[in-house]
Amino acid sequence: MAGLRGRAAALSLAVLAVAGLGWAGRAEAGCGLDMTEACEVPQGSYHIALPSRAEETSGAGETMPAVVFLHGYGGSGAGSLKNRRLVDGLTARGYAVIAPDALPRRDGPRSWNFFPGWEGRDEVAFLQGVAEDAASRFDLDRKAMILAGFSAGGFMVNYLACAAPDAFAGYAPIAGGFWRPQPAGCAGEIRLFHSHGWADSVVPLEGRFLGGGRFQQGDIFAGLELWRDTNHCEEYAPDRRWQQGDVLRRRWDCGPGADIEFLLFPEGHRVPDWWPGTVLDWFETPLRGAG
Repeated sequence: MAGLRGRAAALSLAVLAVAGLGWAGRAEAGCGLDMTEACEVPQGSYHIALPSRAEETSGAGETMPAVVFLHGYGGSGAGSLKNRRLVDGLTARGYAVIAPDALPRRDGPRSWNFFPGWEGRDEVAFLQGVAEDAASRFDLDRKAMILAGFSAGGFMVNYLACAAPDAFAGYAPIAGGFWRPQPAGCAGEIRLFHSHGWADSVVPLEGRFLGGGRFQQGDIFAGLELWRDTNHCEEYAPDRRWQQGDVLRRRWDCGPGADIEFLLFPEGHRVPDWWPGTVLDWFETPLRGAG
């Protein structure tokens, strides 16, 4: 995490430099030229949307930050990129959007292999491989990537962060936490930005049983307690409580690279339209004040 913090000032300048410019970058494998064509990696595939950059900047050694966004149950990477408010909100700020594809679960819909003991692809290795591949192909800053996800993708974000906390610079689940039994502990401190709908009935805040009682979504607040313990927060009470419009927010400042924000909005199971700008404001705020 210390290396990430050391790059803070440079990242802030890079974000400002790429925003609003035109792009004609590399796509050696033919993917990425349009958002429907998948990029292939050894364990699967991903799609990507790139911000506009000037043609003359291509190959000039500049890199840009990125958000790796994990789709929900039954979704796809290409489907994630059809959410124009999500994609345009991120690319307008100079971030690439990387949308990996989950694999079908037991010949059913696509979903992520996040729960310990499930058989299937090693998602922790796969998603880090996607990040490395995209960084190489498209001149992205591997150390300035957020891992985000919705619903099943949000659960995957939490489990990867718990197992490999240094894999990404920040973690931003939407409507996803841990399943029961949740991990007894996580491997290290992270930056966490968790958003959840008050009226969510698919992933209720209190959790619920699935599969005839075989599985249980965990309590979101219990998951936040685990992250406070992992981040060595001195107090369980938040350092700050505030409201922006109808969104309730809480923040814990538990040390460099170990902050937590929790946003509760009054809607149901969805990605809010305001989320792209808000998550990037969170990600960039400590960077603007660094150095």
